[in-house]
Amino acid sequence: MPILNCSIPRSLETALANQVRSTGQTLAQIVSSTLAHCLNVPLHTLFQVSTSGALVKGVYEGAVSAGVLKRHGNFGLGTFEDLDGEMAILEGHIYQAKGDGTVVEAPDSASAPFAVVTQFEPDEIGAFEHVEDIGQLTSQCDTYRQSNNLFYAFRIDGHFERVHTRAMRATTAPLAQAAASQPEFEFHNVDGTLVGIWSPQFASAFNVPGYHFHFLSLDRSKGGHLLDCTAGNLHVQIEKLSDLHISLPESEEFLKADFSQDPSTALAYAEQVHK
Repeated sequence: MPILNCSIPRSLETALANQVRSTGQTLAQIVSSTLAHCLNVPLHTLFQVSTSGALVKGVYEGAVSAGVLKRHGNFGLGTFEDLDGEMAILEGHIYQAKGDGTVVEAPDSASAPFAVVTQFEPDEIGAFEHVEDIGQLTSQCDTYRQSNNLFYAFRIDGHFERVHTRAMRATTAPLAQAAASQPEFEFHNVDGTLVGIWSPQFASAFNVPGYHFHFLSLDRSKGGHLLDCTAGNLHVQIEKLSDLHISLPESEEFLKADFSQDPSTALAYAEQVHK
């Protein structure tokens, strides 16, 4: 992380010292958050479009363009209008893993009904020597989370012996029904990246609780929603996200939908392997 050296007035130094004592934050945290506010740069912020509950109800109408998403961050995941494939946002590019197994870079005009994105600035780095399956992957990720009540972004790079993914086809069917016939793919001996978001349990009404990973190969030809994997010597970067912004659609479809039911069962079903 870059180091900033500058001269400041004695009065600001005193004010900063008082802020450190009163808040318990580090000097770096206070300076970073103050600069982010003044320069209008999102810091440790997760920007979300719509809700997972809307997806469960089949509200797949595009709510925001890929071009707008890029203005809110360079890292994240989501889906496309009509549930047409899996979205992975990596290094400022937005990729679409389609139900036919292909991956394309989405144009700025592409539309998304649901997405989460952040300006990725890792707080911590680490490594996983070996991951046998997705259960072991998530348990090792747990060791880097300091709380169950914040959001986290995980970028995991390396060589994958096996990757099992899915990519939805365009549909108008409810999410659980669409998931039952989801196309699934198996890749072997491929270098790539996992784009991951961890959400706390209290977010289940509007997000997918727990871990949500999308895979993207290094050559950008393979990808999808992660169902399972085996890998070794993985490089891990983690960012703690303490600021959440949700943009809700104003379409007639969203405004008239009934979101009174708990979406967690349908979401859990959609996350599973079905073949």
